Amino acid sequence: MIERWKPSVTVAGIIEKDGKYLLVEEHTPNGLMFNNPAGHLDPGESPLQGCVREVLEETAFHFTPTALVGVYLSRFLKQASADEPAQDISYLRFAFTGELGAHEAGRALDMGIVRTLWMSMEEMQATQAKHRSRLLLRCAQDHAAGQRFPLETVYTDPSVLGVI
Repeated sequence: MIERWKPSVTVAGIIEKDGKYLLVEEHTPNGLMFNNPAGHLDPGESPLQGCVREVLEETAFHFTPTALVGVYLSRFLKQASADEPAQDISYLRFAFTGELGAHEAGRALDMGIVRTLWMSMEEMQATQAKHRSRLLLRCAQDHAAGQRFPLETVYTDPSVLGVI
């Protein structure tokens, strides 16, 4: 049987305030790196729901998406480690922008997240070697350029949510 190619689906919050973007600094196999609040889509949730969840888990901020910034495909060649062989991974990212809500001050951040921080476009450009994803800067650039699509652009069939 031929194995089918299956990209990993991820979601990201592209959140701007006063010319700066909300990012996270996180532990990775390559050391501390910056990323948008982002993560993998879980079974049984829509990309919109996944984004809301990931932003809360990684930043302790509630988030209400208002538009899709874009859908992005990228490839990452993960080096072999003592525990795993090398991997060729493709990511399909749904990036949403929206309104940042209340902050849960006592909420623990997701495992591996060291802190949240706000960076300007210039700061993001200057720190590209420390970006976990090549998409961090591209998503922010598209957001800054005003790229927005209606949330209805991403349709989730009710069967995904357990409704048959």
